[in-house]
Amino acid sequence: MLNISEKAVNKQAERQKIKLELKQINLFYDTTKQVLNNISIKFHEKAVTALIGPSGCGKSSLLKTINRINDYIEGFRYTGEVMLDGKNINNLNITLLRLLIGIVFQKPIVLPGSIYKNVAFGPKIHELCKTKEELNKVVEDSLRKVGLWEEVKHKLHESATSLSGGQQQRLCIARAIAINPKVILMDEPCSALDPIATAKIETLICELKKQYTIVIVTHSMSQAQRVSDYVGFLYMGELVEFGETSSVFENPQQLLTKQYISGKMG
Repeated sequence: MLNISEKAVNKQAERQKIKLELKQINLFYDTTKQVLNNISIKFHEKAVTALIGPSGCGKSSLLKTINRINDYIEGFRYTGEVMLDGKNINNLNITLLRLLIGIVFQKPIVLPGSIYKNVAFGPKIHELCKTKEELNKVVEDSLRKVGLWEEVKHKLHESATSLSGGQQQRLCIARAIAINPKVILMDEPCSALDPIATAKIETLICELKKQYTIVIVTHSMSQAQRVSDYVGFLYMGELVEFGETSSVFENPQQLLTKQYISGKMG
């Protein structure tokens, strides 16, 4: 049996593993509009990294580049590399990439149909379950992980749109984790929610990082402090500062970072 100090060392070693890495990313939406400039970030395994910065600084564009949603935008291109477990995502089949990297958007996007069908969607299209019983278990386990099972277990076959906004967002997270991805991307997942629903999502994020690598875009400085282990501050398409959350907020190294987190610019 490991003693307390050995467990701490092992946990720290696990944190040092790099699950996802951006190498010198330059992102363009056409020949004249450059959105990101030479962005390099290492995302640690089983940790939450928050991306902060004013509107229009490129946070969401960066997030959508990680799982290639931007590929479908006319005129989009980027240079550099996005590496998942040391492999360039451009060399991965797009279907496999969707299996490895899940995403949750700013507003809950529930699929047409029932609560059950929403969670079962990913496992079914990726053929992850061999039997109905296996699928039922995945649905239940996913809903339990997001704290939604007790609230919906008696109405699984009712429309997902019958849920509240906070419940719908947790349902979207359940749908994302049902395929057991390696990385979960969250683009301002609480911006449309009330404080109670926000608190539930934040608690959930802290619980999910035990199993997943999470990257979250947020405008809330307090939220970044509460949920993240690392934080990156973006401004005008550039990464101004990156480091452990406590260090960045308590002792920022760049004047721009200090001005932003103190509310003197935005």
